[in-house]
Amino acid sequence: MLTGARGGALAAVVMLAAALAGCAGSGSGSGSNRAETGSASEPPAVAVEEGAFVSAIARVLPSVVEIRTRTGLGSGVVLNAAGDIVTNAHVVGDGAGLQVLLSASAAPVPASLVGIYRPDDLAVIRVSGGPGLRPATFGDSARLVAGDVVLAIGNPLGLSSSVTEGIVSAVGRTVSEPATRGTPGVTLPDTIQTSAAINPGNSGGALATLDGNVVGIPTLAATSQAGSAAPGIGFAISSNIAVSIAAQLVSTGRVINPCSDGCQAPDAADGR
Repeated sequence: MLTGARGGALAAVVMLAAALAGCAGSGSGSGSNRAETGSASEPPAVAVEEGAFVSAIARVLPSVVEIRTRTGLGSGVVLNAAGDIVTNAHVVGDGAGLQVLLSASAAPVPASLVGIYRPDDLAVIRVSGGPGLRPATFGDSARLVAGDVVLAIGNPLGLSSSVTEGIVSAVGRTVSEPATRGTPGVTLPDTIQTSAAINPGNSGGALATLDGNVVGIPTLAATSQAGSAAPGIGFAISSNIAVSIAAQLVSTGRVINPCSDGCQAPDAADGR
């Protein structure tokens, strides 16, 4: 829904399109004139943006799953066709009673724990034989800059396949994640700060760009000094860290090379 300044921008686009149509009707219709004014078949900028949102969501959403445990729920992102799924360590807890609801399944399927790396709040779980496994495409989080449009996709408050939109507010943030029941507090390096809403249940899901690449794993939202949610301030683990750690957990069940000195882009880290 367009409001405020964006609503004004839409009105300006519509008025400009009408003005251009009037010029085309009274002009000579030559090729050079069309090149200067644009074609009437070209969609307005707002329609182009909406199309990019729809396309990105359609590409990423089938790769985002709902993870259920005995104590709560969260989200995960499909890593590969073998059924490996990356998520947050605090989502899986001790790994007992794991179930996964895939985008193409009507009922959850059992999952097993592959490995946990609590210093980066990451874990990998695995499902076998589930329908519709579609691995995500991971992008290079090192290329993100403040102002990039991003989408947070997951299952906030149990509302499956929900999408929120925002921008990259900052990169390279170091944030502290408080301890919860069964999980120690950790300090997360090189996180992505975003204005896209992140709520309970979004953890472990996808932070994606408009080209459909997953560039982060939404993990926590900021709180004020009074303990209430701070709107528009959320943090995601960068995809370069997430994919590197996940690949090691899949290969060996543990992390041999932490990302303290930086991680490769996903296409180099996972061999794609």
